[in-house]
Amino acid sequence: MIKTPICELFGIEYPIFQGGMAWVSDASLASAVSEGGGLGIISAMNMPGEALRSEIRACRARTDKPFGVNIMLMSPSAPEQAQVVLEEKVTVVTTGAGLPSKFIKDWVAAGIKVVPVVPSTAIARMVERMGACAVIAEGGESGGHVGDLTTMVLLPQVCDAVKVPVLGAGGIADGRGIAAAFMLGAQGVQCGTRFLSAFECTIHENYKKKVLEARDIDTIATGKRLGHPVRSLKNPFSRKFFEMEYDASVTNEELEQYGTGALRLAAREGDEEHGCFMAGQIAAMVKKEQPAAEIISEMFGQAEQILLGATKWVK
Repeated sequence: MIKTPICELFGIEYPIFQGGMAWVSDASLASAVSEGGGLGIISAMNMPGEALRSEIRACRARTDKPFGVNIMLMSPSAPEQAQVVLEEKVTVVTTGAGLPSKFIKDWVAAGIKVVPVVPSTAIARMVERMGACAVIAEGGESGGHVGDLTTMVLLPQVCDAVKVPVLGAGGIADGRGIAAAFMLGAQGVQCGTRFLSAFECTIHENYKKKVLEARDIDTIATGKRLGHPVRSLKNPFSRKFFEMEYDASVTNEELEQYGTGALRLAAREGDEEHGCFMAGQIAAMVKKEQPAAEIISEMFGQAEQILLGATKWVK
């Protein structure tokens, strides 16, 4: 079995985090991933503090294994959520969409392990200085909000830039991706899109179906004009957004308004016309629904065989 310092640091069996996906990563999925030996993560998205507290307690009722909470720092609810994770004594917080400067000191003082998602070496160094115990280097192949650098370029540079452990994310769907991340210097991985097909993932069946039927060219990145590009599956909504983005007569305010609430429509209502079905480029590699625990054991079984066989190329 593959064991890295990530396992000991976070008290998990396999060095894998489940991504904190808005409208997707709830207590059901997070607890299933944690029970399967990884680190399940609840997405706080724009939840009021008390709603997040309820989700944390629901997860705790389903598992006694470690789990975390992802806080999107651009959210207006972030200060309230930051206080809730302190009060609920959550073990791990991952962050995205900004720097955790306002909250990290209190979290670290309370014994919370803080693991920011980073899109560059500069930000990786900054959060390390702030007190992050690890970082997640996420390439632009991933679903949801994305940066410019690919995982293969970003990951080894972040590993060289910081002393804390690094997890690789973006474009990882099987054991080959895990093995590749380790070869690039990572000590663990974070996966989002692969868990969209977990039985315990509560997204609408239309969402799962679109992921399972995706081809390699079926994702698109939109929103670069607004400064926060998003990768999702191609559908009428994403194609229209892309068209509007390059129409000079459409204001940024109109573009923002068009996208508001689209992820919820996809994840909760399965609206194939107006929903934004966020997914990474590896959606085409997701072929079946499985229990979360089986996804994890299958991926790491593959990775172990690949890493054991890698020496055959060395003469």
